[in-house]
Amino acid sequence: MRVLAAGSLRGVWPQLMAPFPHPVDTQFGPAGLLRERIEAGEPCDLFASANVAHPQALLQYGRARSVAVFASNTLCLTVRSDALREGDDWLSLLTRPDLRLATSTAGCDPSGDYTQELFTRMGEAGVAVRERAQALVGGRESAPVPPGKLAAEWIIQSGQADLFIGYASYAPKLRLIPELKVLNIPAPFNPRAEYACAVMTPQAENLAEFLQSEKAKAILQQAGFGV
Repeated sequence: MRVLAAGSLRGVWPQLMAPFPHPVDTQFGPAGLLRERIEAGEPCDLFASANVAHPQALLQYGRARSVAVFASNTLCLTVRSDALREGDDWLSLLTRPDLRLATSTAGCDPSGDYTQELFTRMGEAGVAVRERAQALVGGRESAPVPPGKLAAEWIIQSGQADLFIGYASYAPKLRLIPELKVLNIPAPFNPRAEYACAVMTPQAENLAEFLQSEKAKAILQQAGFGV
């Protein structure tokens, strides 16, 4: 069985597939770019996306057989520890013009789309933040994140930016890195990311059912995802 899956699932996928009784060959990448590959004719039995829109589009155009939501996520803010000032919170950091902000690429990577929604929810303050933000990962021309590194870790430690907005499921691992500080973004501002799978062939029906099972939910929750 061949699966194309959102890059943010890479860390949890081996644990998810361990109890699944059939072999699965999985390739990871930004969900928007994976959808383009499917639309261009690349063979795929199941597509696991970090949003519902991409699978739903494949269903609408008759490419997918069914779509099901199986997990959720939110955003968090990662910052260089030495950039923090007393009293700083997520909003003061994002609106500090002396700090360079990096994000994923909207359109190509749902994380970038959710980040744009965050800026919109910030109202007038989000206008200037959106103008400063640099899309450094998840795009067609983006440099690949080195193996074994998290995007926020690599972007900040390599000096490309001081702040990074990414998925909260990465927060537990990022908090283990002394040079980084992770801040939660409160719910009124923080978009809810919904992960959905598109069943492309009958062979993938069992995998889609498994992703919605209690066993899969427990694994996803352990890895920092909502269900």
